[in-house]
Amino acid sequence: MSVALHPTRTSPTFAWEITVRAAEVGEWRERVAVVVRGLGGDTEAVSVARLGTSELLTNVIRHVGDPWCRLEVVGWRREARVRVFDRGREVPAIAAPDEDAEGGRGLVLLRAMTDRLGYTRTPDGKWVWFEVPLTARGVRDVPGTPGSG
Repeated sequence: MSVALHPTRTSPTFAWEITVRAAEVGEWRERVAVVVRGLGGDTEAVSVARLGTSELLTNVIRHVGDPWCRLEVVGWRREARVRVFDRGREVPAIAAPDEDAEGGRGLVLLRAMTDRLGYTRTPDGKWVWFEVPLTARGVRDVPGTPGSG
């Protein structure tokens, strides 16, 4: 396993090239959580980043024949983008699973919890990514509070 930190002038980028194993997914979730927190992420952003990291890495284990991948966290604007590159050619499918299915809900849940979720094909594989705001978008107007309509 090699770990590299790649800050840039425009956006801080944290990247790791890993051979992902089921027993290590929790460790990578926590590394991503530390980075998102360090970028200014609030509790919700950190929670979503943990869930999303687990989902993307678990999908590499389950659906790609090669366990090597590149995990990145990029801070930009007021968001964090978490993305995983793998050598798989099959693109992720986001579909509602049967009610009694034991799996298949991860990307559906992640899509509901993030601003954006997607994939980008490359000649050598694909990137699967999601973006999460670092902080809550603001407090909703509550009747009787200062500033409410």
